[in-house]
Amino acid sequence: MTILVTGGAGFIGSNFIFYMLNAHPEDRIVCVDKLTYAGNLSTLSSVMKNERFRFEQADICDRARIFRLFEEEKPEVVVHFAAESHVDRSIEEPGAFLQTNIVGTGVLLDACVRYGITRFHQVSTDEVYGDLPPERPDLFFTEETPLKPSSPYSASKAGADLLVMAYHRTFKLPVTISRCSNNYGPFQYPEKLIPLMIINGLHDRPLPVYGTGENIRDWLYVKDHCKAIDRIIRHGRDGEIYNIGGHNEKRNIDIVEMIVSELGKPKSLITHVEDRKGHDLRYAIDPAKAKRELGWEPETSFEAGIQKTIRWYLDNRAWWEPLYAGSKQDVK
Repeated sequence: MTILVTGGAGFIGSNFIFYMLNAHPEDRIVCVDKLTYAGNLSTLSSVMKNERFRFEQADICDRARIFRLFEEEKPEVVVHFAAESHVDRSIEEPGAFLQTNIVGTGVLLDACVRYGITRFHQVSTDEVYGDLPPERPDLFFTEETPLKPSSPYSASKAGADLLVMAYHRTFKLPVTISRCSNNYGPFQYPEKLIPLMIINGLHDRPLPVYGTGENIRDWLYVKDHCKAIDRIIRHGRDGEIYNIGGHNEKRNIDIVEMIVSELGKPKSLITHVEDRKGHDLRYAIDPAKAKRELGWEPETSFEAGIQKTIRWYLDNRAWWEPLYAGSKQDVK
C-alpha cells in the first residue's frame, strides 16, 4: 500500500519511515515535510534514492498542494506526525501552533474525505491529558482520561484530536489516534532534553534543568513507538484511541545525572534555571489497551535505550553539529 507520512523529516517521522521501509518491502512511502527548523532533509539521505520512497516539500496548510498530492499518489493510509511540538516555542508564539496543528490537520482530513483512504492515523501526545500528582504513583493516563492540556502546544494537539474524531463521526472517516509518552533516540533535534544534555555535556557546557528537576516523564524508545503505530494502522479498531507508553518513569534530574555519568562528566555541569510557565508535574501512561488489543508492549528498557542513544550522538556529530547552534532548551 501507499502510506503518506507527514512530518517525515522530523524525529519520530523519520524513524517511522526507516522502520516501515525495512519491515514492509511491499509498501511505498510518500513523505511530506515543510522543512522548518526541526525538519532536516539530511536525516532522510539514506532513503532518498529508494524507489519505494518519495519526498515532497510542502506545508500541510497549503490546501491546493496537499490536494494535488493526494490526486497524484492516491494514498491508502495517512500517518500524521507533522506538528509544531516545542512547548517553550508555543509559549512564545502560540499562533504558529494553532495554524499547523489544527488548521493543517483540518486540511489533511478534508483531503482524506475527498479522495478516500482506509485509515487516517493521528500521532498525538500524552500532554493533552495535563499532568498527574507526583505523590500519586498509582494514577496513570488511560484513553478515558479527560483532556486537560496545560500549554498552547498541548491545547493545539488536543484540538486536533477532537477534530479527527469529529470527522470520524460526521464523515465516517476511518481514523485512529495514538497518544505517546516522551520519545528519545536517534535523530532527535538538539533542543530536546536528552540530546541537549548529551551535546552540552560533550562540550563541557552547563546542563540547564528547569526548577528542581523533579518533574516526572514516562520515556519511550522511538523504535518501540514506530512498531506501535505500525500495529495500529494495520490492526487498530476504527475510531479508537491508543495510549503508547514506555513503562519508564524518570525524574528529569535523574535523566540528566544518568547522562552525566555515562559521559564521565562532573555533576557540577548541572545548572538549575527558572521553571517553565505552567510546567506539568508528572506524565504516566497506562498502555494496557495497546497490549490487550494489538499485542504491543515496549521492548527497550531505558537503561539500554539511553546507552544506544548516547552512542548514536557520539557517532553522528556531522548530523547534529549544524543544528546545535540554533537549538533551544526543552525539558518537557
